[in-house]
Amino acid sequence: MTEIAIHKRQILKSASVISIITVVSRILGYVRDQRLTLLLGTTGIADSFVLAYRIPNILRRLVGEGSMTASFIPVFTDYMRNRTREETWTFANRLFWTFSVVLAGLTVLGVIFSPLAVRLFSMFGKHQVQVEAVYLNRLMFPYILFIGMAAMAMAILNCFHIFGMPAATPILLNISFIVFSTAAVWRHFSSPAAALAVGVLIGGIFQFFLQVPQLVHRGMDFQFGVSFTDPGVRRVARLMVPGFVGIGVAQINLLVDTIFANAKVMPDGSLVSLYVADRVTELVLGGYAIAIATTILPMMSHQASAGDHEGMKKTFTFALRIVSFITIPAMVGLVILREPIVQVLFQHGLFVAESTRLTARALLYYSIGLPAFAAVKLIVPAFYSTQDTRTPVRVAVFTLLVNILLNVIFLFYFFAKFKNGGPALASALAGYFNVAVLFVIFRLRFGRMGTRDVLLSIGKIALCAAIMGVVCWSALQYSRFDMIQYFLPRLAVFAGMIISATLTYLGLAWLLRCDELSEVYGIAFHREAAQAGKTGLTG
Repeated sequence: MTEIAIHKRQILKSASVISIITVVSRILGYVRDQRLTLLLGTTGIADSFVLAYRIPNILRRLVGEGSMTASFIPVFTDYMRNRTREETWTFANRLFWTFSVVLAGLTVLGVIFSPLAVRLFSMFGKHQVQVEAVYLNRLMFPYILFIGMAAMAMAILNCFHIFGMPAATPILLNISFIVFSTAAVWRHFSSPAAALAVGVLIGGIFQFFLQVPQLVHRGMDFQFGVSFTDPGVRRVARLMVPGFVGIGVAQINLLVDTIFANAKVMPDGSLVSLYVADRVTELVLGGYAIAIATTILPMMSHQASAGDHEGMKKTFTFALRIVSFITIPAMVGLVILREPIVQVLFQHGLFVAESTRLTARALLYYSIGLPAFAAVKLIVPAFYSTQDTRTPVRVAVFTLLVNILLNVIFLFYFFAKFKNGGPALASALAGYFNVAVLFVIFRLRFGRMGTRDVLLSIGKIALCAAIMGVVCWSALQYSRFDMIQYFLPRLAVFAGMIISATLTYLGLAWLLRCDELSEVYGIAFHREAAQAGKTGLTG
């Protein structure tokens, strides 16, 4: 088997492991979100909880899973390749403790200045929502310390091509949240929202400690040592500071969405409706797109370190085709079946019919941007693998300005049309702008990337997805889904529509000889990756 074929096989096998674990986590995540909406609905206190949780969560994605991870992996892989084992682990220990001290300071500041942070994230918002959010935010803000340490542990293990254990850690967060959402637990707190906030913190603690045994087994001894002058630490810091913006543009845009969703003109529950819609789209991204992105960053970093730019480009385009094969039909399905999806998954307890309409509107616009959100997760690590963090930053600044401008236009000029869906649509359009600019720059810098083959593959995928969409729409009209009143019959009809849509799409992909289908199928049944498709990494 050729080295390129081995790389393809490794990407798909690693991504498959991550996907299976992540799907389990997303299922538990759905139960978590369902418990949130059941207990709090789309009320003001629900908006307060989502606002309070979003602040440390955005920092977690920016500082922990985003900028730090993307900056650390290229440097650590370079140490693994060119330094001794002792030097490599000395660097890892120093960065771990230095990063932990910085996070601890950030946590203390976050607790002290929580009122200021809440006002920043909801500058146009309602006063009572802000007051409740400050209390809840202080309860859960220490979560950023432990989840940042967990992200550092995940990055180290990923460099050793260990993906299963790190990918499983969010399961612990979801379990903790679910446990604290039960009446047996939340009755001992001042409110269900306070119990959920403590559940978030406990889950973050477990996410870190689950990975410690694997780190020790690989050679990390956690010898204490804080150093801001260590060359490796400084290299990561130089990459991380601009990367804070570059890798986290989606999270910064989420912050912008949060600010505009809290506008006083917005109906109650607008923020939680955006949260739930975002969680539904994340189910698709987490199922395979994030899994692919997680596996290709260490691989592209190794290729870039070895000067293999051709291999790096082929790794990226291969990942882009595979992710498009999942996200494009998912986008079509989410757009057409958005109301049935929200009804079946969340319309329980305090989450009523009006809550479904609010959430379905947001889901419509988020779904439109799904392929762009997935592509961003692939192309930004492509730049990071070459230790270039400046380019994504520059593009991120323009993307952020586009998102703000679109939010202003939708809020002040088209509110009657888009309502609470305006922030979601602004993020979707800004996402496409971000991907397009980054792709053009990457193409100009590294040369031809087989764009024609990629577009041909995406064209086939789009055709299959469009026909599948017609099937979805016909099934929705024929079943008279809105007329079904009871949950079990509604669930059965919904499952039938999803299964028929999936079979239609896969059947059409087989008829049109989509390479992506044969590649994924070949890995699933242990066939040689070299025989899986015509283009793949070698196209």
